[in-house]
Order: sequence, then C-alpha cells, then structure tokens
Amino acid sequence: MDEARLKRLRWRTRRGTRELDALFGGWLETSFPTADAALQQAFDELLDVQDPDLWDWVMGHAKPPRADWQAIIDDIRTRHRL
Repeated sequence: MDEARLKRLRWRTRRGTRELDALFGGWLETSFPTADAALQQAFDELLDVQDPDLWDWVMGHAKPPRADWQAIIDDIRTRHRL
C-alpha cells in the first residue's frame, strides 16, 4: 500500500470528535488494507462528508446517499455494535 496515501487518510480520519476519530480511524486500520480499490476510493470520498452527517449515519439516524458508503457505515456499526 502507498504509505503517503495511508498517511493522508490517517490525517483525514481525525474528525471533530474523538468518537468519529475512533470509528473512522479504526476502519482505516482494520478494513481499508483488505478492501478493494473501489471501496478504498469510496472511503476516501466519504471523508469529505461533514461530521454531523457522518455521525447521523453511524448512529443510524439517517442513511448515506451511496451504497458503497452505506457498506462502510454498516461495517463500522457492526464492528462497534452500534
């Protein structure tokens, strides 16, 4: 894996709250390395979303507009039993 890309993504997973940092940083460390290229790209694009939307999605209050984002959110929710 490209170390520069991973470093950039680690920086981008630093969100406005510790909870989001842990959720998205955890997915980056555990699931990103084995995800296919399309899902890796989707995760990169997901990090452009504002924190309140991300929070609503991981808490199950709303659903993301893209199926690939939903797959990532579902994985995060499952791993953390949310």
